[in-house]
Order: sequence, then C-alpha cells, then structure tokens
Amino acid sequence: MPIRDMVFGIIGGLGLFLFGMVTMTEGLKRIAGQKLKKILESMTSTPFKAFLVGTVVTAIIQASGATTVMAIGLVNAGMLTLRQAIGVIIGSNVGTTATAWLVSIAGLGDITLYSLPAVGVGFLLHIGGRTRKLKGIGEVLLGLGILFLGIGFMKDAFYPFKDSPRVHELFVTLADRPLLAILLGIVFTILLQSSSAFIGIVQLLAMQGAFGTNWIAALNVSIPFILGSNIGTTITAQIASIQANRNSKRAAWSHTMFNVLGSVIAYPFFILGWYRAFVDMLCPWELGPTTIASSIAVAHSAFNIVNSGIFLIFIGLLEKLVNTIVPRIPSEIAMAPVVLEKHLLDTPEIAMEQAKREIVRMAKTAKKAFRQSIDGIIEDDRKKLGSVKEIEDFIDSLQYEITSYLSELASRELSDGVSVKLPVFLHAVNDLERIGDHAVNIVEIAQRKLEQKLSFSNSATTEADELRKSADEMFDNVITALEKNDTGAAKAALVIENKLNRMQIDFRRSHVNRMTDGMCGAEVGLIFIDLVDNVEKVGDHLTNIAQAVIGGLQWTGIEPMVLPEF
Repeated sequence: MPIRDMVFGIIGGLGLFLFGMVTMTEGLKRIAGQKLKKILESMTSTPFKAFLVGTVVTAIIQASGATTVMAIGLVNAGMLTLRQAIGVIIGSNVGTTATAWLVSIAGLGDITLYSLPAVGVGFLLHIGGRTRKLKGIGEVLLGLGILFLGIGFMKDAFYPFKDSPRVHELFVTLADRPLLAILLGIVFTILLQSSSAFIGIVQLLAMQGAFGTNWIAALNVSIPFILGSNIGTTITAQIASIQANRNSKRAAWSHTMFNVLGSVIAYPFFILGWYRAFVDMLCPWELGPTTIASSIAVAHSAFNIVNSGIFLIFIGLLEKLVNTIVPRIPSEIAMAPVVLEKHLLDTPEIAMEQAKREIVRMAKTAKKAFRQSIDGIIEDDRKKLGSVKEIEDFIDSLQYEITSYLSELASRELSDGVSVKLPVFLHAVNDLERIGDHAVNIVEIAQRKLEQKLSFSNSATTEADELRKSADEMFDNVITALEKNDTGAAKAALVIENKLNRMQIDFRRSHVNRMTDGMCGAEVGLIFIDLVDNVEKVGDHLTNIAQAVIGGLQWTGIEPMVLPEF
C-alpha cells in the first residue's frame, strides 16, 4: 500500500471514528439528555451510587468527557456536592472502557460491510423522523455506523505495519522505555481529545502486528499507552472548569488526580510483570492476533475498576487533596452552603421564615455582584469584574435551593397566610436571580470596554457614579424592607426607582449629545447606554420586591402558582 493511501486512511478513519462518536453521543443526549441530567442530580446521594450512575451514564453515551463535563456543570450550579461529583467522575472512567470492547468486537470481521446499512437507516431516521426520539435514534445509528466505518479504514491503513521492521523496532524501543510510552499516550490523547480514540488506535495497531507477533510483548507495549491515555483524557475536565467556580475546578482536579495517582500505583506492578499477569488471569483466551484487542480492553477495564475500588474507599482523602490543590478563599467561606432544614417543612410558618432569611441573604449577594460589576466598569478593575461570575454562580445555587425548598413546602397542608406568601417568595427569588444576570451583562459590557481600550468621558463617569449610588441606596432599602417587613423602606425604594427611570432617559439623551458633539465615539457611547439600561432593569426587579413588601407579601388577583420542575 502506498504511504499516501496509508496516511489518508489513518487520518480519514480517525476523523470518521471521532465524528461517529460525537454524533452518537449527541443522539443519545437528544433521546435522554434531560433524563440523564436528572439521574445525576437525584441518584447520587452516596459515593457508591454516584459511581454507579457515572459508570452507567458513560457506558450509554460512550463519552467520559461528556459525563465529567456534565458533573462539573452540576457542581457549578450547586446541584451536586464535590463528593458526589467525584463519585460520578470515578464511575465515568469505568464506563468509558466500553468503547475499547466495541473496538475489539468491531476489529474481528469486516465491520465496514455492516456499518453501511447503519449509516443509511440512521440518516433516513435522522432527517425523516417525525419525533425528537426517532431523530435521536437515527443519530445514534448514524454515529455508530460512521464510527465502525472509521475503525474499518484505520484497520486497513495499519495493515502494512505488520511487515515493517522499522515499526517493530520503534515499539520494541518503547517496550524498553515505558515512561516514554506513557508520555506519548498523554500527548496523543490530549491532541485527540479522546482516550477511547487513542486506545482504539492502540488496539488496531496491535491487531495488525505493528507491535510484533510476540503477543505477550505486544500486550506489554500497550499497557503504558493505556496509563498515559487515562492521564491525557483529564484535559477535557480541566478545560471545562476554566470558566467555572472553584468547586468545579476541584471536581476537575479530582479527575486528574484519580488517573495520575492510579497510574503511579499501577506503574510498579507493570514493571514487576504483575499487571500483565493479572490481565492474563482475567482472560480465558489465548493471546493471538484475534484476541490481542480484547486483552487490551481487559487491561484498560482492569486499571479503571481497580483504581475506582481504591479511590471509592479513600474518597475522603481524594476530596481533601483537591481542596489542598484548590484551597478555599475568603469569599468562598462567606458563601457557605445553603442550609434549609427539611424537618421544619412540617411547621410551614417557621419554614417560611427560614426561606425568607435565605432570600435576604440572596438579596445581599445580588447587591455584591451588582456593586462589583459597576465598580469594575467605572474603575476598569479586572479583579472586581472577575469575581462577579463566581458570585452569580452562588446566586444560582441559592435560587435552586430556595425554589426546591418552597416547591416541597407547597405540597404540604398550608394555612391561607403561608399559601399567599409562597408565590411572592418564588417571584422574589427569580427577580434576584435576574439581577445576578444583569451584573454578568455589565461585566460583559466592561470587557468590551477594556478589550477596545475605551474610556468614559468625565461626564459619563459622573453619571455612572450617580447610577451606582442610587442603585446602592435602592438595594439597601429593599433589603431592609424584606428583612424587617418595613413598608417605609419599600416605599423609599420606589421613589429611587422613579429617579432611576428619569436618569435612564436623561443620561441616554445627554450621552447621545456627547456623541453628536464628538466628545466620545460610537463604541463607548453604546457601552454606556447598555450600562444605563442594565441598571434601570435592576431597579425594575428591586421594585417588584418592594411592591410585594408593601402588599404584605401577598398579591390580589395573582395567577395560579406554577412551580418550576427540577
């Protein structure tokens, strides 16, 4: 086979393999994405349950990266604790070994022949299916067919390696230098962004005799690649955690440390020959060209299952380790976990008071997010702007916890007084969450200002400072009104809201005049107007809460309460 054909076959086959895997994963998410998310949220009460959920979900969607990223996202939203996420991540490492078994089965026959009908039927269902579920099934079949097609092309492209002395010499050298093989495994997995793809390549190389026809030696060459691949795959979680909160970063580090420490533990066993002997003991077949891929799949599964057993026992130590790597900072300590006592639900009046305390806490947190964002844009302070997203994540966590608590309270037998207050509290929580969103909007506006190296004029800075002071005063009045049922403070907040509305009109007009007079450019003018509009919308949400306090935390003619689903 010409070198050109071989290179094209490897590149194209790998592309088809990865594309097929992504397509299949997206199809499975389309069919059961929300269900999988709910399973992760609801069935992870203990580390072992979380491990089982991570294993099953990853085995189904064939993407440990997707499961890990989903777990990190749930930690970021406050829906999973760090320990629960660690359990899911450990399980995802076991679930991902299913792909290696798929490759070992696919490599036994002419898989290309059977992949073509799957592609055809899958495509027809995907474009012609009348329901989301049918389209999802079509996408799964299409992805599976393309994946098998890619395996077929790579298998054919690797065939010449069987008789290449140079290739044999290379892998013999790697057999004598396992640390180099581990490093290559890390690098190639990072480049491919898929441990499944890299281990699939290792299996196909071994099947085609690239590691030589001494099958024991071929298995020995494969094991360091497996260790390196398990380390390399953790880069996906690290990338996913870049924009997430610090607890999510800890979850990502738990994935990294799980695989790094697991490889460190496994390495001496490999050097002593015990690792391969353990794999031999697990394999009921004789090593050969048709079974080497299955033996590699066993080696991959054995590493992750044994590693999982160790770290499930010592999950507390792993949690302490990642807390040391990403230590708690003062702002995190201030944002302690929400504690809404479930046993108080049987006493609704007390439960409502407890929920109210957390809503006041949420209002104070929303004020902090808003203040940091507006200080950041006026002062061009990147540090203040950078803190807003983390505060907003905490606001989202408060919203979820308080809403869940009030939803559960709504199912109890309630007095009229509690019944009329409950929907008002839910609306207040939503208003405060929207304030957090507006704070993030201001941060995005500020980033535009910084990236384009723009500056407000002295007049614009003065007006922005007036907005800041008025909004601050309105926040203080609303928090006081909510905390103390102070209608006087609530009415004072409404006076300030009228002032903010006038400011919006006046400042928009004055800024347009500055743009017309050439005192500032169009870009900075649009940024300033966006800032004014966001502050006015914050005032609108605070007004809703102030009006609720004036109405005695009850509204007349309120629409029937619809509780959000989680």
